[in-house]
Amino acid sequence: MKSIRLQLRFLVPLCVLLLGAAYITVPLVDNLTQRWFVRDLDIRAKLVAEAMATAIDGVADIQQTDAVVAALEKIIADERLMALAICSPAGDMQVRTHAFPLQLGCLQAQVIANEKAPLSTLPQGEVHVAVRPLNIASFSGSQVVILHDASYMQRRSDATRQYLVILFMALGAAIALSTILAAHLSLRGWVEGTRALLRGENLLSPFQAPPELQGVATDLRLMLRELEDEHRSRLHAEAWTPERLRQVVATDMRGEQVIVVSNREPYIHLQSGDSVRVQRPASGLVTAIEPVMRACSGTWIAHGGGDADRATVDGQDHVSVPPDNPCYTLRRVWMSKEEEQGYYYGFANEGMWPLCHLAHVRPVFRLTDWEHYKTINQRFADAVVQEALTDDPIVLIQDYHFALLPALLRERLPNATIITFWHIPWPNPESFGVCPWHEEILRGLLGSSILGFHTRLHCRNFMESTDRFLEARIRLEESMITFDGDHTQVNSYPISIHWPAPEEVGLWPSVTECRSKLRAQLGVKEDHLIALGVDRFDYTKGIVERFNAVDRMLEKHRELRHRFSFVQFAAPTRSALDEYQLFAEQVTRLAERINARHGDANWQPVRLIAEHQDSDAVTSHYRAADCCVVTSLHDGMNLVAKEFVAARDDLAGTLVLSEFTGAARELHTALIVNPYDVESTADALYQGLTMSRDEQADRMRSLRAVVMEDNVYRWAANMLLDAARLRRSERISARIVSRQGGR
Repeated sequence: MKSIRLQLRFLVPLCVLLLGAAYITVPLVDNLTQRWFVRDLDIRAKLVAEAMATAIDGVADIQQTDAVVAALEKIIADERLMALAICSPAGDMQVRTHAFPLQLGCLQAQVIANEKAPLSTLPQGEVHVAVRPLNIASFSGSQVVILHDASYMQRRSDATRQYLVILFMALGAAIALSTILAAHLSLRGWVEGTRALLRGENLLSPFQAPPELQGVATDLRLMLRELEDEHRSRLHAEAWTPERLRQVVATDMRGEQVIVVSNREPYIHLQSGDSVRVQRPASGLVTAIEPVMRACSGTWIAHGGGDADRATVDGQDHVSVPPDNPCYTLRRVWMSKEEEQGYYYGFANEGMWPLCHLAHVRPVFRLTDWEHYKTINQRFADAVVQEALTDDPIVLIQDYHFALLPALLRERLPNATIITFWHIPWPNPESFGVCPWHEEILRGLLGSSILGFHTRLHCRNFMESTDRFLEARIRLEESMITFDGDHTQVNSYPISIHWPAPEEVGLWPSVTECRSKLRAQLGVKEDHLIALGVDRFDYTKGIVERFNAVDRMLEKHRELRHRFSFVQFAAPTRSALDEYQLFAEQVTRLAERINARHGDANWQPVRLIAEHQDSDAVTSHYRAADCCVVTSLHDGMNLVAKEFVAARDDLAGTLVLSEFTGAARELHTALIVNPYDVESTADALYQGLTMSRDEQADRMRSLRAVVMEDNVYRWAANMLLDAARLRRSERISARIVSRQGGR
């Protein structure tokens, strides 16, 4: 009805305008056509006079009336000629045809013929009167009166008037339809343009927007800049803590259901004799996401891998956590040993892990592993749909185990806000193309509303891979990908760690205690220099390269013999895979070779401790070391570097950091190295061990400021606030469309 009223408001004035135009135009056209007809009849009268002269030229005498009349009757056989007459020079009627009106005399005909429009209404109808000289000798000085039947002029005038009215009506209808169509198209274009602006398109430069929306784009750009400034001020106003993150969730995401999906669960139930104990894995992911879950009472969906996990869930595979203060739900998903072998150990860790890490290990892709990977992704999708209380939950998907999950959810929950965070690097298009199912993986990830990586480089690699293998619209300046009508924002969210609160630091042993404890464990003196490595036993961590650097440093600086040890804590991981078993053997043999070359019975330069360390022990080791060495060959972020910095509240110690880690883009005052360059890595290690305390304090102060400000709670808040802004934008856009539909 609104649309009909709007159209009537336009059509009624248009009809009135067209009727007024017709009222003015028709008389003008009548007058013009009449003048045209009169001019044509005057020309015809001249021709008729000439024809008469020819016809009666052979008549010798005007007295031969019958012969003249016969000649004239032949001439008026034309349907438009009514009658002819010949008038003497004195104005007397000499000869006339039978149809010539008796009441019309020669003098009266002369008067009418001299008028501007020589028409006269006689009993026979409307007549055009013309008088022309008759130029023949026998009728010297005589004139011919020619009467044309002018009734056809009225008929043609009526027809012209009718055609004009029809033309104006057709023209009005055409103008109305075209204008309404143009208005609809313009309005639809305006709505689409506005929706695009609300999605953030064409806002980097308002001149990229359609001309009619450039003003709106400029205003929106200013408004968004103000909102962004406010957002930044909120982010940087104070340190991020779990409490502040909960406040953000409660304020900006009030009432929103949040569902987290990860392979690793936040709490594991393990059988311990006759009782069940709960283990909380040491995971940065768990540390980051748990405050969100606690704040919004959401649902966390994960693989139940503990041997007592099944015994602790209810009939819907739910268990309330944390055990001491339940405030959110853990939903466990089960898989058989065969499925876990194919999905997790096979495709995820023998295929995707080496594919995404440039560590020169050949990825292995098996069709059976791919089928298991698809099956498990579908199983998790089913679980998310079952847990969703509305059609638009916020779903946080974690890591490379679930590349297909976003698109599966997009099909079944089209209004959901899906945030996928990829914790490992994304390779360049050439490397990624090695995967036989690269298109399926890209399509799966592009089901995300927001796709996050650690660095802009990884974002750029993903967009280039999409550009290479899919027909998608990619806007690099906006970091936006449009595929199959859906939009995916690709952003960098550098993950970090939990920054310890003062009360936590107060529980730590002193640096002096930690140093004494570690040196006593190693059987060395108090002033013994210790460099530290803390990693999983993984080929991407560069353990071989750092051992080679230790070897080279001892060659160049023999004064460090018996004064220095390198301690490598290497937690076993994925030991079921052959590649990891071979790597552990290689590292062990290399450590033995270095010790045999440089050590003796009283001193071994390399101490390899292949066992798990709990978080308290790791913190103690960080505080005891003189230098922490992180030489990853390729790493999405690497949290060991940030954990070491957070542990050094004494502002002592140095960090040797690989340039191939995401952390190197933030921790600029560390000693940045290329782990493949053994010589420079050895020099950096020596520099770190011998650096003055003042320089150590300056560097560490800068590192701690970065890690404290950009902690894991800021990482989570950035993603959730982006999701909140996206949802507000989509709801405004949907409101505009619904209002347009109502019209």
